[in-house]
Amino acid sequence: MRIVVIGGSGHIGTFLVPRLVRAGHEVVNISRGRRAAYAEAPEWEQVRQVTADREREDADGVFGATVAGLAPDAVVDLVCFTPESAAALVERLRGETGHLLHCGTVWRYGVSRRAPIREGEGTPPFGEYGVQKDRIARMLKEETANGGLATTTLHPGHIVGPGWHPIGPLGNLDPEVWRTLSAGRTLRVPGIGAEHMHHVHADDVAQGFELALANREAATGEDFHVVAPSAMNVRGLAHAAASWFGQEADLESVSWDDFRAGTTAEHADASWEHLSRSHVCSIEKARALLGYAPAYEPDAAILESVRWLIEHGRIEVERPLAV
Repeated sequence: MRIVVIGGSGHIGTFLVPRLVRAGHEVVNISRGRRAAYAEAPEWEQVRQVTADREREDADGVFGATVAGLAPDAVVDLVCFTPESAAALVERLRGETGHLLHCGTVWRYGVSRRAPIREGEGTPPFGEYGVQKDRIARMLKEETANGGLATTTLHPGHIVGPGWHPIGPLGNLDPEVWRTLSAGRTLRVPGIGAEHMHHVHADDVAQGFELALANREAATGEDFHVVAPSAMNVRGLAHAAASWFGQEADLESVSWDDFRAGTTAEHADASWEHLSRSHVCSIEKARALLGYAPAYEPDAAILESVRWLIEHGRIEVERPLAV
């Protein structure tokens, strides 16, 4: 197939585009700039690169025409964040493209009341990002149910991979967390550390998209969670991370007010956003219909990311990795 990937130079595309090339597809990557993927791969030499500013072209009403003009058999949209942008693309591709795959998010759900969450069974989302993504997923499902464009939405958790900072044990991007755990110092944890986060390696997300493309009949009109086989809570991830440096995690339970007082507003807000949801999502539907088999448990995926950050001088730690 000729597959157009929108935003293929990002986290997921770094692994998805080479996968599609190895599978024998003709791949076109649409990106806003000329940024290289996070990990090098020889397959990129076979990829056609198209530069387009989606936000600007959406405003001019021409982005859908840009995509359709590439005559794709399938389109993988990794960077759509508003229902209006999604609807404009659907309108232009309807009747011309065989399959549109959209990257959603597990934040289409609000706070967790039952675990694991099966597709469509979570609580209503909150926050602009989750609300907009939920609206897009529902619109696409309705489009297909009404006999329109064949669509599929895949919902990743917290994406992890070499080249960028992972969401850490406290549910934020504070680099000092890794220094604290590596030194065996006390890490202040809001609450008792029982809240979960559901990570996923970017290559496992890419696997999900590749499988959905290969199993179009089973994937059409469906939503799938693409996350790691398990989710880890705050204290579990903190203990795992400390062990990478040969340490035991020393965790101090504090109130949310005390936690906020001891960090920046940015880190505190990020922690609340991640931990208040406490998502654990089921992948049984993706296993059954697509054959999804994620290779990474969350701690292994995060360790790979942390190792890369240390080796490239992006974070500072007190002790070297012991694993």
